[in-house]
Amino acid sequence: MTAEHKLSYYINNSDKILETKFNKKIRIGILSSFTINGLKETIQVKSADKNIDCTTYVGAYNQYNQEILNIESNLYKFSPDITFLIIDTQNILGDFFYFPYDVSILERKNFVEKKLKELQTLIDIFTSNTKSKLIIANFNIPTYSPYGIFETKTEYGFHQMVEDLNRKLSNNVAKSNSVYVYDFNRFILQHGENNIFDSKQFFFGDMKIALDYIPHLANDLMSYVTAHLGLSKKCIVLDLDNTLWGGVIGEDGFNGIMLGPEPPGNTYVEFQRVLLSLFQRGIILTINSKNNKDDVLKVIEEHPYMILKKEHFASMRINWNDKVSNIKEIANELNISADSMVFFDDDPVNREFMKLNMPQILTVDLPLDSSQYVQTIKQMNEFDVLNITAEDIKRGKMYVEQQKRNNLEQATPNLESFLKNLELKIIIKNSNEFTIPRISQLTLKTNQFNLTTKRYQESDIKKISDNDKYIVGCAQVEDKFGDNGITGVFIVNKTNSQEWFIETFLLSCRVMGREVEKAILGHIINCAKEDNVELIKTQFISSQKNKPIEDFLPNCGFKKDGDYWYYSLKAPFIIPTYLEVSIE
Repeated sequence: MTAEHKLSYYINNSDKILETKFNKKIRIGILSSFTINGLKETIQVKSADKNIDCTTYVGAYNQYNQEILNIESNLYKFSPDITFLIIDTQNILGDFFYFPYDVSILERKNFVEKKLKELQTLIDIFTSNTKSKLIIANFNIPTYSPYGIFETKTEYGFHQMVEDLNRKLSNNVAKSNSVYVYDFNRFILQHGENNIFDSKQFFFGDMKIALDYIPHLANDLMSYVTAHLGLSKKCIVLDLDNTLWGGVIGEDGFNGIMLGPEPPGNTYVEFQRVLLSLFQRGIILTINSKNNKDDVLKVIEEHPYMILKKEHFASMRINWNDKVSNIKEIANELNISADSMVFFDDDPVNREFMKLNMPQILTVDLPLDSSQYVQTIKQMNEFDVLNITAEDIKRGKMYVEQQKRNNLEQATPNLESFLKNLELKIIIKNSNEFTIPRISQLTLKTNQFNLTTKRYQESDIKKISDNDKYIVGCAQVEDKFGDNGITGVFIVNKTNSQEWFIETFLLSCRVMGREVEKAILGHIINCAKEDNVELIKTQFISSQKNKPIEDFLPNCGFKKDGDYWYYSLKAPFIIPTYLEVSIE
């Protein structure tokens, strides 16, 4: 990854952000107990680099309490989508920062409980007055202690007070879908307290974060921005030689490549371990390599120190074609957009070729030293998401199962025979605490088979679900090769006794082309008939990416009138017989 710019770079460039048509927009509030100059400009430039139009509001110096408690404050008038709240340890502890041992253990514990309640009150008032997500920073544990080396011998000492406050704060918001704790303590540990804290800047300007490290903080906070907007990456495309192992398999042979417990082979083993950990939380792994396929498969299947196996790769392009052509084929095979992919290759020529021809793909500048590969990928925040769902965890496995479906499709003479052989089962589910995170996630990420491309946060889905005038549901798709998970979403507004309006209808690209959409639509129509509804109305809002759904409505019997499409429930609707539909 490229080195971080100085703060001056972001301040100078914040005024140069062009008034252009950005793909996404976001409003960000920043509240802090100390001076935090430059954070706003840095976030704006970093957002623009990701094609995000970012408007920011920075609260007055150390006025976070007033901004949150006063419902007429400028913060609420600004109406942010995300609000960052950063309170430093000395501010929250007050006199206890230097004099915690002036009181008893019980009084120290009571003090922490008091501060926790104050924070919870701020959180509750904020969440009840805005739809904004609140990202509250936890508190760094200073290396300093009034008791010095005796600190570790002290019951409920200074450091334990801060640790307890952090732990309880995290526990309090763990189940909230609108409040998150940013690990500011980890940020200090990563960069070093002596680097982050500049005593001169603190005493003369109450700056608790040195100006040189504001861009690093902004980079951390951008994880929440991209995750909120559904811009996280979900697929890693990997070179092999000198990327997953050292050396060139075609020249060095099976026994000659560097992969094992001795350096530098251990650097590649460790890199593969990190990749496997990402696979296990839902990141898709693929291969794009110029190589002899038999040589590669022998390593993957037989090498004793190969961590990643064949079952971990959803797609493999091992040939002598150019890597841009290969990566396009991988995207088409997996039916994912190129902008959700990350490319790892040790060869700078291949990287430059990819950047020039596929700029929407994130091409990582791997360092020359393979011992730095692990640190490079660990420092990336492009894979961060606000919620890891059950479908996310199974995603890698699901895409590997997709290869079996592709093989069946190629061996079957026509589409209908293929779909019959798949033994498709569609389970219709209502929205609930278990399905709402996935429903929200699909609305944020699904672009191709999406009728209106409306985006909903978890809080939005919950609010709509609680409204009796709406039906919010989803569809889980299974077949003989495995479970595709929840891959369809529908939101229906029961406008009146005669008419329903489909506000959202979408299908993950993972199950496109299997007529699952007809099972979902059939369910909606059957529910409408049971309520004696006469007409279903909807709208197709065209975008740059949702062309695959443009024929869906006319193909299902909808008629267009002006800007809307109508389906008369007097007309019969037939769900294909090879789709087994059940309602949970």
